[in-house]
Amino acid sequence: MALGVCKASGVLASLVNLIIMKESFVFLADGFEEIEAISVIDILRRAGMDVKTVSITASLQVKGAHGITVVADVLYDSTLFTDAEWLIFPGGLPGATNLYEFAPLQGLIKNQAESEKGRMAAICAAPGEVLGQLGVLKGEKFTCYPSFEGKVVDGIHEPDKVVVSGKYVTANGPSSATLWALEIVKESLGEAVATEVASGMLLYPKTTQDAVNIFG
Repeated sequence: MALGVCKASGVLASLVNLIIMKESFVFLADGFEEIEAISVIDILRRAGMDVKTVSITASLQVKGAHGITVVADVLYDSTLFTDAEWLIFPGGLPGATNLYEFAPLQGLIKNQAESEKGRMAAICAAPGEVLGQLGVLKGEKFTCYPSFEGKVVDGIHEPDKVVVSGKYVTANGPSSATLWALEIVKESLGEAVATEVASGMLLYPKTTQDAVNIFG
């Protein structure tokens, strides 16, 4: 009986989270890393999260680092980001550099860093190239693609696949894209939902962090 109550409580909590969930946004610039972008979009949507892809260019069509073109949901200039839950940044070059050099996005990132509940996620080059150079990772633990850690102003580098610190979830590269996305789900909706999504993908971790052992 107690187990049934616990399960019911967990489901109820997940439903409440879904009801009050705000929009999240994945930002795309020419030269983005395709695996990182598509993985996080796919997995967050599997979890039922409201996520939109945003082109920072003048076109909805954005070309990735390996020549794969994605049609974004919205253009940056025609989108309101009021009260966003997550701002999410794939890596890749020159994608991450293009994100950093887009001045309107710099202001949005700083506002999100100062918000009470808004969170951010970045992977590969993006933790250093985008968040790090803007100083928002100061005092936070983070990981990134090797050689980009030097661009993070006063952050604490940890050589792990995925690192959660405060309102930030960072990851080190394409091979960690699935773990990174599942960690975002876990932070928003809880471990039970993240594990359910992982299981539906035939990934069977005890926790999202244990998924690194699926090939062992």
